[in-house]
Amino acid sequence: MDYKKSKAPSTTITRNTNELEQRAENIYEAVVIAGKRANQISVEIKEELNKKLEEFANYTDNLEEVFENREQIEISRFYERLPKPTLIALEEIESDKITVKRHD
Repeated sequence: MDYKKSKAPSTTITRNTNELEQRAENIYEAVVIAGKRANQISVEIKEELNKKLEEFANYTDNLEEVFENREQIEISRFYERLPKPTLIALEEIESDKITVKRHD
């Protein structure tokens, strides 16, 4: 999924717990679903960021040769500005982008 186009807010907002509860059997299940999805999103974003930063990796660096790369800094800042994974997960739940499979 393209998290750059997510409509999730970048700051925490007040949520209607009744709305979240309607999307699951109870509020606790909704919280677990949001948490698991947030973990998935976090891993995906981290892998994507690591791939992009891998291009700048220089394995012969020592402490005297370390320097700042402007493009690398911009990439890092971009990912820092993305909404937090929990906010993206909650937005996905509210917009019915998540389907829950129960293994009873």
